[in-house]
Amino acid sequence: MSALAWGLEAVLAVLLAATLWYAVRLERRLGVLRRDNAQLEALVAGFNEATARAEGSTARLRAAAEGAGRQVAEQVEAAGRLRDDLLFLLERGEQLADRLDAAVREARGAVAERSAPQRQPLGPAVEPEQPRVRSQAERDLLQALRAAR
Repeated sequence: MSALAWGLEAVLAVLLAATLWYAVRLERRLGVLRRDNAQLEALVAGFNEATARAEGSTARLRAAAEGAGRQVAEQVEAAGRLRDDLLFLLERGEQLADRLDAAVREARGAVAERSAPQRQPLGPAVEPEQPRVRSQAERDLLQALRAAR
């Protein structure tokens, strides 16, 4: 064999060694990609599961919000009716207060007329007047008037 043949075979052996070295590196990198691919698939599966749970939770949350909205609407409607009733009672209370005020003024005028000095014979002592029993409506009215102050 000539020196040229030995030189060509040496170059070929060096190129073969370089190719082998690159093949080993490529195999390692492909192994890393395969391993990362499995992790990526696991990540995607986990993401899909989380998305499905989130969609289910969103539906339950929407249903709960609708139920709460209906309940709030019912309470607002009931509060409106109660407000109307309270306004009516307030008007009635004001009318009764005006009537009571007018009656007190009349009574004061009548007392002033009667309080003119007159001599009266001494008679039996007058028993103190028993406190008048008030009806439930009067007690409620007085309580409402006190609360309004």
